[in-house]
Amino acid sequence: MRKKSSLFLVLLLSAMVVLAGCGSNKSVSGSSEDDTFKVGLEAGYAPFNWTQKDDSNGGVKIEGTAEYAGGYDVEIAKKIADGLGKKLVIVKTEWDGLVPALTSGKIDAIIAGMSPTAERKKTIDFSDNYYKSQLIMVVKKGGKYEGATSIQDFKGAKVTGQLNTFHYSVIDQIKGVSKQTAMDNFPAMRVALESGTIDGYVSERPEGISASAANENFAMIEFKDGFKASEEDTNTAVGLKKGSDLTKKINETLAKISDEERTALMDAAIKNQPAAK
Repeated sequence: MRKKSSLFLVLLLSAMVVLAGCGSNKSVSGSSEDDTFKVGLEAGYAPFNWTQKDDSNGGVKIEGTAEYAGGYDVEIAKKIADGLGKKLVIVKTEWDGLVPALTSGKIDAIIAGMSPTAERKKTIDFSDNYYKSQLIMVVKKGGKYEGATSIQDFKGAKVTGQLNTFHYSVIDQIKGVSKQTAMDNFPAMRVALESGTIDGYVSERPEGISASAANENFAMIEFKDGFKASEEDTNTAVGLKKGSDLTKKINETLAKISDEERTALMDAAIKNQPAAK
């Protein structure tokens, strides 16, 4: 009995040491995580966000890579991280993977030109707005549609937009349009436009400026009679977990960024984006 009791005591003490060690590791890990602000974005939606090779123009290292992210969203993310007193970490994530990455805890926020739609609000929360967009069409310069003044001038045209965005859904407002399959990103749409696979694609004004600056064969069409879109679609906000304790502090930081500063940040992003050089 004594031997058995001694063995039990040894095993009990060993288990306590192991558990204590596990608890200690968890605490250290948690402390490290608390010091970072992990932001998910595509790093492929200039001038909101893009991928570059170095830290020029305020670029931030992309986690797990030798690449950097730059753009309007990155500048906003930096200001928010400063406001939170945390280190900014950029996690490059495909558009369709952003919400799952947020809800699973892989990232703390989505700052990727995302609109706070009613559908998305069923799954995640949003901050106050940090940008308001204007819809345009990108077409071939000198082509059939460059002189368009109304979206209805695109009757019969082959038009597309980005997958799972309101850019794609508003195409249905054009009567008789030849709506093409949605595409994953803007670089793919630019290639399709250059090759003649499509006649135009819907985007926001910054992308239109970017595309026409990057390729002299592209033109941006701003409409007198344009697309109808709700406030929730044209506004851009930070995506956050339901009930996130970051929301209030992020809103306080955003409130300190004036309209003039936001405009200056976007103008700088349009100027500095890789495609515009």
